Amino acid sequence: MAKYSEKSQEKVQEAMHEMKEGKLKTGTGKKVTNPKQAVAIGLSEAREEGAKVPKKK
Repeated sequence: MAKYSEKSQEKVQEAMHEMKEGKLKTGTGKKVTNPKQAVAIGLSEAREEGAKVPKKK
């Protein structure tokens, strides 16, 4: 199992929290309702900041 850094875990936690509040948006501006999509957005943001995140499949 791949290990995730603390920074990436925080990003995913923030994304999930935003999704539950209804504030998380996709790139096109639509509201995110799927938890898997929220996790993907959190990991993507962490990857952009240089956090240790496994490669995309």
